Amino acid sequence: MLDLLLSILCSSLIFVIFKLFDTYKIQTLFAIITNYIVACITGLLFYQEPISFSEIPTKSWFWGTILLGVLFILIFNIMAKTAQAVGVAVASVATKMSLVIPVLVGVVAYHEQLSILKTIGILLALAAVYFASLKTKSIKFSKEVFILPILVFLGSGIIDASINYFRETKLNSVEFPIFSATVFAAAACTGFVFIFLKSIKTPLKINFNNIIGGITLGVPNYFSIFFLLRALQNESLNSASIFTINNVAIVMFSTLLGILLFKEQLSFKNWIGILLAVVSIVLVAFF
Repeated sequence: MLDLLLSILCSSLIFVIFKLFDTYKIQTLFAIITNYIVACITGLLFYQEPISFSEIPTKSWFWGTILLGVLFILIFNIMAKTAQAVGVAVASVATKMSLVIPVLVGVVAYHEQLSILKTIGILLALAAVYFASLKTKSIKFSKEVFILPILVFLGSGIIDASINYFRETKLNSVEFPIFSATVFAAAACTGFVFIFLKSIKTPLKINFNNIIGGITLGVPNYFSIFFLLRALQNESLNSASIFTINNVAIVMFSTLLGILLFKEQLSFKNWIGILLAVVSIVLVAFF
């Protein structure tokens, strides 16, 4: 359970850092690319086996990490824009409501069994993230407000389901660091392509704040994936339970951080969401 708690902590910090990007005028794309370089280096440092870069392309999971890397940077940029445009709570809810995708994949593809109480807990979790996302101050409706959370929802769900697929079928625990590092390296390379295309029209300028922002984001980003992979090894809980607990707890914690750090206010419905989240975690974890 310690791995799960650490994954929750690291993932919640990501949303706070995204919000700070807007406060300190950090350019999201440049900081995210730096973040992936830092996350990749962190993964390589934590890999305990001898590193043979020529062998990595021969791994059965290699091409999957390339696709994941592209998806990572796309969704990360959309996630950051959502946090800045709509708020930390809505961004985290849109991300973590996607738990329904890996849960359904786990039940259908891996024949995981869900008791009645666990099923009720997952349904309560979806209700919890909905109520927790309702803002006390109305946000002016626009296509961006509607589309951004949906894209985050779909992308995050596909990422979580893909990570669990590789963990189930392609990886052993020793490979977690090098697998994560390869995903982050692919994301960084994708980012460099974006920057190159962007530089054709606009000359690049090195901004120290972007680098600092990327370093700050890179470490918790790496460990959010690393600890999630380790948590999914838990023999007492299936992946559906892990994803439910992980995602709902991140919504709760990031919402509370939004209150404490950015003075975001909670309505009565938001508190209902938090109460439902606690109940859902208890049902999924202990029944």
